[in-house]
Formats: sequence, C-alpha cells, structure tokens
Amino acid sequence: MDCIFCKIIKKEIPSIVLYEDDKILVMLDINPVSDGHTLIIPKKHIEDILEVDDETLNYMFKKAKELAPQISQKLHSKAMTYLINYGDDQRVKHLHLHLIPDYTKKNKTKEPKDIYNILKTEDI
Repeated sequence: MDCIFCKIIKKEIPSIVLYEDDKILVMLDINPVSDGHTLIIPKKHIEDILEVDDETLNYMFKKAKELAPQISQKLHSKAMTYLINYGDDQRVKHLHLHLIPDYTKKNKTKEPKDIYNILKTEDI
C-alpha cells in the first residue's frame, strides 16, 4: 500500500503528532491553510467517508470536540472549521478530518514546529 497516512501511522514518515491512541492519530497538517491546521486520522486504512463505520467516525468527532476548543484557546482563533473531503477534493485517499482554526487575519504566521510548541502540553 502506498498510502502516505498509513506510512505516517507506521512511523515510516515523520509527522508532528499532537495526540495518538490505538484508534487515531492527530497531527498538524504539513501544508496548513491556517496556523494550527490539524488532521484526525483513523489508524485503520479507510478510504473515504462512505466506507467508515459509525463507531470510528463518532470517535473521530468525539476527539475533535475535545481538541478543537484547546487548539482555539491556545492559538487565539475565533472559530474552527471541521472538514472532511470526498471524491476529487480528497487528495489523500485515507479518511481524515481537518480541524482548521479561523482567525480574523486570514494568513499563516507561524511554522508548524512553532505551533506544536504552543499546543503540546499535557492538556492535549
């Protein structure tokens, strides 16, 4: 399998991990659209939202509901977008949930490593 997310989950490719358990991996997006752009990825390879079981999808959103407020608070974002792409908009064919912080200023100002240092505490 040539899935980049599966390789990240197997630690074959480095990533900036914010959270990980036996079901999901949560990491900063390597090409963020805003500071703190985060991905929640199931560890089991599931191609898209039409293939995911309810238990996995519910768990992803449960974790998103826990993490999104922490990310917003620490990065001082004004809102958060939850996004799952499907079809031609899904570049990586492995289900993933985007958490995209929204700011009044619409450009990125920090590098992912700087964002990690802000976010990585015992709270996440």
